[in-house]
Amino acid sequence: MGVRAASSTAVLVCQGRATADGRYAAGRFSDPVSQELLDPAERVVVDRVRAGDVPTQTAERMAYEMVRRCGITMVPRTVAIDEVIRRHDAEQLVILGAGLDARAWRMPELSHVTVFEVDHAGSQRDKLRRIRDRPPTALRVIPVEIDLATQPLGAALEQAGFDRQVVSTWVWEGVVPYLTPDAVRSAVAQVAELCAAGSRLVVNYQAKSARVTFMRGAMRLMLRVTRQPDPLSGERWRSLWRPRSMQSLLRDNGFGVVSDDDLLTLASELELPPDAESSLRNGRIAVALRS
Repeated sequence: MGVRAASSTAVLVCQGRATADGRYAAGRFSDPVSQELLDPAERVVVDRVRAGDVPTQTAERMAYEMVRRCGITMVPRTVAIDEVIRRHDAEQLVILGAGLDARAWRMPELSHVTVFEVDHAGSQRDKLRRIRDRPPTALRVIPVEIDLATQPLGAALEQAGFDRQVVSTWVWEGVVPYLTPDAVRSAVAQVAELCAAGSRLVVNYQAKSARVTFMRGAMRLMLRVTRQPDPLSGERWRSLWRPRSMQSLLRDNGFGVVSDDDLLTLASELELPPDAESSLRNGRIAVALRS
């Protein structure tokens, strides 16, 4: 199988977290490592957003707004997932589609935890280049190179040292929309097979919304017209889920659904700008317990 390039969506998410760090939800949201993971050219728009230096040209304004709005969305998403990790306090953490996730380098709560970062080979190499020799706050960080859409998860994880008898936390953030429904179902079934009783699975997914789909398409069209780089090209959404369908999928695989909230609800106490309300309403975080 050929090695794919590292994900441009992962870069956008990292840029979003870098713009939000220290600006929103003080004491609840923090990701100082994200800016260090960006290359100099990727930090230019981050610096402009953080400074409030709004471009006057349409082309630059589109890129600016994409990163700014991504940053707002990342705050409740990150806060909710981090809180599950802290409360569950498991010895193993599996991050599916890890991308440029910095939790293993920024969360002191992981000092006793082995973190398995699952992603395709291109992203893994890119992550290692960016993180360089920065020491993790986690006990260990183990890259696991597979393509979740096409390769079985269990053998690769267990070969890397994952113990299916040990209670674990699983984080599946920002990946579900880019997989087909069948691939999502297959992944949930594989995770269920690997989970010890008492393990928790956190799933970030996108609910169906004609408005959000239209706005996303319109922004991509504008980027093409203005000849700006499109971080979403080649990484289109392949599955959107109604909450009832996602909850049924989890229950059918032996998970009890503890919560399933939209990001707008999770953001209610975080004092965020109001203009990203539509994207917050349709992004969701489901937390499930393996029975």
